[in-house]
Amino acid sequence: MDRSLTGRIHSLESFGAVDGPGLRYVVFFQGCPLRCAFCHNPDSWDFSGGSEMGVEELVAKILPFRAFYREGGVTLSGGEPLAQPEFAAALLRRLKEEGLHTAVDTAGSVPLDRCRAAVDLADLLLLDIKALDAGLCRTITGQDGAGALALLEYCQKAGKPVWLRHVLVPGLTLDLTRLEELARFLAPYTCIQTMELLPFHQLGAHKWQQLGIPYTLADTKPPLPEEVEAARAVFRAAGMPVR
Repeated sequence: MDRSLTGRIHSLESFGAVDGPGLRYVVFFQGCPLRCAFCHNPDSWDFSGGSEMGVEELVAKILPFRAFYREGGVTLSGGEPLAQPEFAAALLRRLKEEGLHTAVDTAGSVPLDRCRAAVDLADLLLLDIKALDAGLCRTITGQDGAGALALLEYCQKAGKPVWLRHVLVPGLTLDLTRLEELARFLAPYTCIQTMELLPFHQLGAHKWQQLGIPYTLADTKPPLPEEVEAARAVFRAAGMPVR
């Protein structure tokens, strides 16, 4: 393993509670090929941004907190961590040497033949399915979403645990017909341990304004609690472990 590899890092969080099981150290990678309409970190898109950090430098920051992660671990997020596949794989290998549980939060936007080593090394994937319909996915992200579905299929065949994520955006993905189609599609995948339905929010809207990027969802309100519960009911009815 080349421990001299460096990567572009957006930020670090020492006590993440929503990025996989238990408390987790979260390494947010810089750079993403997607341009999601509801992204709350558009400052993570630019591959030349962030700070350059090495594998050992990151591990040295993580290890002092390891006592807190006995039931948790380390999550690589972003941005898109698999867009820096060699560095992600090197960091995952090093974390495994330390006996830490690892997760990769990805939207599957990087071809599997480029990032398979990192996928194989991760203990868990947090996979974000933006939309099942290719046209809607292009509207939301700029890509058709085929990569995410291919990654899910690979995890199924490899027996790789997956926590699936789907953002509920009024006027886009928060549509019961679309959700029923998605639930039917996902239900046969036994690799999916959890289905997380994430309500759209406006917490990152100010970043779009600061960066001078047009924000098309400025007038979109977060879904009502009853709308979120109706969406969850769709996946429960399909026999999926939803939360």
